[in-house]
Amino acid sequence: MRAFIEYMETVLPKENILCGEPMDKHTTFRVGGEAEVFLKIENEKQLAAVLKYLNIVEKPYFVLGNGSNLLVGDKGYRGAILKLEGDFKKLEVTGTCLRAGAGALLSQAAAEALRCGLCGMEFAAGIPGSVGGAVVMNAGAYGGEMADIVKTVRVMSKEGEILELDHATMEFAYRSSVIKNRSYIVLDTVFSLKEGDRGEIESKMKELAEQRRQKQPLEFPSAGSTFKRPEGYFAGKLIMDSGLRGFQIGGAKVSDKHCGFVINTGNAQAADVAELIEEVRERVHRNFGIWLEPEVIFLGDF
Repeated sequence: MRAFIEYMETVLPKENILCGEPMDKHTTFRVGGEAEVFLKIENEKQLAAVLKYLNIVEKPYFVLGNGSNLLVGDKGYRGAILKLEGDFKKLEVTGTCLRAGAGALLSQAAAEALRCGLCGMEFAAGIPGSVGGAVVMNAGAYGGEMADIVKTVRVMSKEGEILELDHATMEFAYRSSVIKNRSYIVLDTVFSLKEGDRGEIESKMKELAEQRRQKQPLEFPSAGSTFKRPEGYFAGKLIMDSGLRGFQIGGAKVSDKHCGFVINTGNAQAADVAELIEEVRERVHRNFGIWLEPEVIFLGDF
């Protein structure tokens, strides 16, 4: 580990290299053990150097967005967490196109679109993820998804090579894209938007925000919608009809407000959340013959 840290100090500022970083600080579930090493990366040159070394020494790594779709085990993660900051948070508007760095929050990108009078990102304003993570999983809400507005995506391979993928190459599908099954890291994305009325755009964003407040348990830590929508069904209704509204294991609970959400009531462990998710899956399968697929990514040791 010493040799690893010594090399990283030649690539990154010392303050950007954190050992034993608690991951409950970096996930919206607010649970999780320590990352062996946590690297804050500020530009593409740093990222390329880090990736090349990680692959040479065969050290596992995970690229962290906003941690809004992530469950890290209580025993932590034996590997490197890469957090894209600095240049990766830039937002730039040219005409009706918005280039957003992978580290920028979707809410920040949507706010910039509003400031410039561009419509098309209203649905994304309340999604608590980063641009990079949202593009990888084709995040969506209220009838919109990334596939509707993505024009191009710049990515980096594990060898440090930079590629630009167009919309067709992205192979967007429900909560999926070509990147999900490749070792690419999103650098930035160009969103193709349209000119609109600022007042109407802002009104739509407020309307959707109010719907979220009314229907979702935003007052509790969670990873948003816990399960993907099964074809022809709604996960929340299947869970509710299985008698699981309010079902609880430790500090993890199926939300009374929206059964599609697993929440941290305040003192949950990652193991509680993982056990609850599996119990929900088994109960729904027993009742309806459907296996719910988690949207949540499980990382590390539980």
